Amino acid sequence: MFLSEAETEARLDDLRRQRAALDRAIAEHELYLDLGRRLARPGVADPVPAPVAEPARAAPPHPDPVPPASRPVTAAPVPPAAPPRAEPAAEPRPAGGGAARREGRRLIEAAEEILAAAGRPMHAAEIWERLAACGLTLPGHDPVAALNTRLWKRAQGGSVFHRLGDGVYGLAP
Repeated sequence: MFLSEAETEARLDDLRRQRAALDRAIAEHELYLDLGRRLARPGVADPVPAPVAEPARAAPPHPDPVPPASRPVTAAPVPPAAPPRAEPAAEPRPAGGGAARREGRRLIEAAEEILAAAGRPMHAAEIWERLAACGLTLPGHDPVAALNTRLWKRAQGGSVFHRLGDGVYGLAP
């Protein structure tokens, strides 16, 4: 009836793996939601006029076959959906974008300080370990890959970073 110690440890390992998988799935879904919200904000002007409000209004001439279903559905969603989406999207966009830019700049400045303090080229994983120790975060499943991409883009732009190999960066001479 009771589990042995080995069985209990095996079960705990299984549960921990499941929890890790759930944590990854949650993080992925949060990332996609955030990305969807970011992408939806600039395009809010497109969906508001584009919702098929005209065909929905054209549908009421056919309400004789289905009067209750067509009228409430078209009347309720169209008016509330258009005004609220247009107003909130206009204000949060600059604030969210500005905060993300500031956070990105802070991350890159911290990476530059870490490389300067080390006095040698470092792999993105080493840089990430030190950034994480400072309390900085990066979105996504693989923060090292995200950091590597950011450093790689800046190394191409002639900034203070110089790419020396796969994931290895130093300060430009």
